[in-house]
Amino acid sequence: MFNFIKYLLNKMKKTVIIIGSGFSSLSAACYLAKSGYNISILEKNATIGGRARQLKRDGFTFDIGPTWYWMPDVFERFFSDFNKKPSDYYTLEKLNPAYSVYFKKNDYITIEDTLDKIYKAFEKEEPGSAKKLKKFINRAQSNYDIAIKDLVYNPGVSPLELVTSKTVTKLNEFFSNIKRDVRKEFKNERLVKILEFPVLFLGAKPSDTPSFYSFMNYADFGLGTFHPKKGMYQVILALENLAKTLGVKIKTNTPVEKIVTKNKKAVGVITNKEKLHADIVLSGADYHHTETLLEIPLRQYSENYWSKKTFAPSSLLFYVGFDKKIKNVNHHTLFFDVDFDTHAKAIYDNPKWPESPLFYASFPSKTDNCAAPENKEAGIFLIPLAPGLEDTPELRAQYFDKIMTRFESLTSQNIKKHVIFKESFCINDFIKDYNSYKGNAYGMANTLMQTAFLRPKLKSKKVENLFFTGQLTVPGPGVPPALISGKLVSELIIKQNS
Repeated sequence: MFNFIKYLLNKMKKTVIIIGSGFSSLSAACYLAKSGYNISILEKNATIGGRARQLKRDGFTFDIGPTWYWMPDVFERFFSDFNKKPSDYYTLEKLNPAYSVYFKKNDYITIEDTLDKIYKAFEKEEPGSAKKLKKFINRAQSNYDIAIKDLVYNPGVSPLELVTSKTVTKLNEFFSNIKRDVRKEFKNERLVKILEFPVLFLGAKPSDTPSFYSFMNYADFGLGTFHPKKGMYQVILALENLAKTLGVKIKTNTPVEKIVTKNKKAVGVITNKEKLHADIVLSGADYHHTETLLEIPLRQYSENYWSKKTFAPSSLLFYVGFDKKIKNVNHHTLFFDVDFDTHAKAIYDNPKWPESPLFYASFPSKTDNCAAPENKEAGIFLIPLAPGLEDTPELRAQYFDKIMTRFESLTSQNIKKHVIFKESFCINDFIKDYNSYKGNAYGMANTLMQTAFLRPKLKSKKVENLFFTGQLTVPGPGVPPALISGKLVSELIIKQNS
């Protein structure tokens, strides 16, 4: 009798099929399962995590995607919605230094783990800048409190979501930009570059990013940079653990080939294996790709729409095993020894492979001995690129040699001959593994005209019971926004069906 009642209850639950298993999909799955929905996640790849997968080779472990853990309060808020804490699943370490930035040979600035230390570093670089930085960070913190504790938890349905008693006082900050604000206060180019750096996470040039987004500077300096022991993939495993305890079913190696509709209503999907019924279909996969799974009249956005949007960069990534420890670098190290504006033009204005690219390197084994065997080093190198460029093995090899040569010169050491192996990931791989539009890595940039209600919608306007989540919709690029996006779309679904 009990089993029969359980069977009837399960039949009464609405079935949701979620396409993709990245942060936003797993987040939505948890919220919907908690509310009583019957959830199945379908992942095209062999492992879950979307862009946040993991590479293991010869005793080395690399995070393939995100390597920065910022905004810890967003993660805490997510887990607290399920009466949990991040520490129930993984161990966090606050990095000190958070990162260092190279400008020329043996010449770098280190960003440490407290505001007081950062103020001293700025003052040493430019007398009088500590006072200016305090004023700048106070404003950034105010913006953070408004944005992260309030605005980003709106579903992007109406422009009125942006109008509150607090945002009205910040109106001018939506029409100025980060570059203008930073350069008005700071004249030292090195400090300017450090202050402009965090908005790169939003996927646009500082000159195209509204001043309000200075809250990223507070995330950087005020809250700090963390590392989950064993890497960012531990956060994915935490979400998987939580989802499964809530009853979520996950299938890997199951690409969705078509979204089935009836009378303009989503009623299921066709995978590489079978046809599956659903009351609701939610896609955390690439938004553009998801719409190609529909008949053309049912797509909300045309190819022309997507082609006119400003996308965040793609990336050329290298995952490298070294047979020795690397000197003169920190866990996160940025190389700003070339002109940023020239590189930015090659991404946004005249898309091409940059002649002299800025690049970023992460050495997780500096913090975490799980990342590499003893006395060896795991290195991740990233060059931002325009999406949609030609991607060939020859270009990858050329750029690996280019950044390794500069790395050796800037840090005064030989490392090329200490490479045990290297694997690369670039535009073609983003397309192949994630169906990413033009091979973009981070989604759609957060420019003024691509903010909040101006981003692609969480709910389809043409197909009933079809929803979207992830970096192409609200709130935007990044891991914390992806967690929030999952919450927002789940609330829309629950509201519609309540």
